[in-house]
Amino acid sequence: MGEEGSLLIIVITLVFSFVIGITLNHFWPLFFNNYGTTLHVIPKGTFGWPLLGETLSFLKPHPSNSIGTFLQQHCSRYGKVFKSHLFFSPTVVSCDQDLNYFILQNEDKLFQCSYPKPIHGILGKVSLLVAVGDTHKRLRNVSLSLISTIKSKPEFINDVETLALQILQSWKDKHQVRYWEEARKFSFNVIVKQVLGLTPDNPQSALILQDFLAFMRGLISLPLYIPGTPYARAVQARSRISSTIKAIIEERRRKHVVDGDGKKNDFLEILLCVDTLSEEEKVSFVLDSLLGGYETTSLLMAMVVFFIGQSQTAFDRLKEEHDNIRSTKEKELLNWEDYQKMDFTQKVINEALRYGNVVKFVHRKALKDVKFKDYVIPAGWKVLPVFSAVHLDPSVHPNALHFNPWRWESDEQISKKLTPFGGGSRCCPGFELAKVEVAFFLHHLVQKYRWEVEEGEQPIAYPYVEFKNGLTIRLHKNST
Repeated sequence: MGEEGSLLIIVITLVFSFVIGITLNHFWPLFFNNYGTTLHVIPKGTFGWPLLGETLSFLKPHPSNSIGTFLQQHCSRYGKVFKSHLFFSPTVVSCDQDLNYFILQNEDKLFQCSYPKPIHGILGKVSLLVAVGDTHKRLRNVSLSLISTIKSKPEFINDVETLALQILQSWKDKHQVRYWEEARKFSFNVIVKQVLGLTPDNPQSALILQDFLAFMRGLISLPLYIPGTPYARAVQARSRISSTIKAIIEERRRKHVVDGDGKKNDFLEILLCVDTLSEEEKVSFVLDSLLGGYETTSLLMAMVVFFIGQSQTAFDRLKEEHDNIRSTKEKELLNWEDYQKMDFTQKVINEALRYGNVVKFVHRKALKDVKFKDYVIPAGWKVLPVFSAVHLDPSVHPNALHFNPWRWESDEQISKKLTPFGGGSRCCPGFELAKVEVAFFLHHLVQKYRWEVEEGEQPIAYPYVEFKNGLTIRLHKNST
């Protein structure tokens, strides 16, 4: 046999070994269904195809105010807790309120954040979103301290309202707008002002936005680092954003030392005084703040307008609340005390978060064998608590497929019933800032306009959520 024949045999052997290895790796966990005990078993389910498992079916797009065909079929067949093979790993999927709460409350004890590696490649290894253990605790403590300092400051509140008025002023001659785009413009203007002290007309703002859009597209793309692909562009965009942030940091320091400029009231100013973070962590922290303040906030704003536009009773009650607040003022801007009076507004935001599901699920893995009720979750398995399944569960929320802000008249067990921003030690630290921005924008929106949502508009989970047509709304100016 010649060299070519020998080489062919080697190649065939390697390919065969690879296929056998992938297949065994995929199905091997199925042989441990009883897991050494008759009292606890791995949840029922199926692993699907080798390597890919059921990932494509799990990620199939569907309206975000539904749980989708995959979860419907699997919950019906196997129950609210089932096993699958997702994201190249044996997985336990939880659509159960109690198990979800248990997972979130046992972060770094029984479970740990475990996002797919390509996400790390874009966000960076010290991102608050993917960091674990002591690194995450340190970053989170800084974040909570910073946000508690900023959120009720007049400077932040005034900036939010001023930027909201600027957006609404730009609509004065328009009869319809693509609202999600307007919400993104507003939320970006707010976050770059609060984090970096940049105004919308600053050239650096436009530069950051351009790179940030490429960064966002890469987060939801196929993770192939090939020049020209969205993923590769996202990694490159993150590098450019990081360089821009570093330059802003250095310029800020230089002005303090050389020019003796006064300090600004933004995140960056406070961050520069923090000694517990490295330079890399500070840059990553700023990027995380931009990401959370831009995408999540704008999507929440879109959800609220989408659902309110289809509920006249909710709109009327919302307008009444904001008319009452405005009647106590003349032309002065809103303040923290006004925000605390927006009780029904908070109910509307909670209901939009429940029904719209900004975040469908999060990634966790079991650090050890975990026993819960009749189940055991093996160490090393991925665990996906699905928030949307609990939010849309009629046994938890009566008439779950109906938008009803009044359901939040009672705050009983709200931390278990509503987990739009996660929970436990990884609950999104910036959620209160997002709610302030939405509430202040709504204050002026409902007083100036009524609106109708264009037919066919729908929030779609990919699992990231977007409005395919940009959430086009027809505007009608209020007569009073």
